[in-house]
Amino acid sequence: MTSSATGSSKRPPTAQAFVLAELRRAIIAGEFLPGQPLRQDALAERFGVSRVPLREALKTLESEGQVLYEPHRGHRVATLSLTDLLEVYRIRQLLEGEATRVALVRDLSSTVLNDLKAAARDVETASAEGDLLKMTEANRRFHFVLVEAAGMPRLERIIKILWDATDAYRFVYYGSASNRSRVEHEHALMIDAFAERDAEKLILLLDEHREHAVQALRTFLEAESVREG
Repeated sequence: MTSSATGSSKRPPTAQAFVLAELRRAIIAGEFLPGQPLRQDALAERFGVSRVPLREALKTLESEGQVLYEPHRGHRVATLSLTDLLEVYRIRQLLEGEATRVALVRDLSSTVLNDLKAAARDVETASAEGDLLKMTEANRRFHFVLVEAAGMPRLERIIKILWDATDAYRFVYYGSASNRSRVEHEHALMIDAFAERDAEKLILLLDEHREHAVQALRTFLEAESVREG
């Protein structure tokens, strides 16, 4: 197995789970860019597996919208249009706002607040080290602390699909040091709002947080459209 296939210290229990985890990591880390073809023979060699678990992993990513399949051309990393991006973030706004309201009316222990703080520290550490993959993963944990606190597993699954569809673009956003600093500052404000149990303030902060990302990604997608044109 090549060194590029060892993205974690503990390999998942099955070949399919391993390949799925590695493909997710590579897409998030920008190793496979939006629109890039995914050649099964090259991937099988890279990950040291047969075609069977690889095909199953690609099917899973296809069902999540992270990978597209075209007859006679094969799989490629999904590319979002600006319209798609805006739709995803609008749906997230509605669903995450509801999750936040529910989370804050539940009888929660200090565990949620501590988990938010821990994830925020991990974001800051990864940002300082310039490790965008770790920052992306820690940021995801931060936001899903709130989603999970709502205790609505179906809603959580839907939000996860929306996040999966834009993870590659989130990595682009973190490429800017100023964006990373903004994320850290906004996380701190959200933690304070949660500690105050102020749902409307927290929802407003989440909306602003998403909007800053949307504006940066709008610029990126428009530039990509010009290059492709």
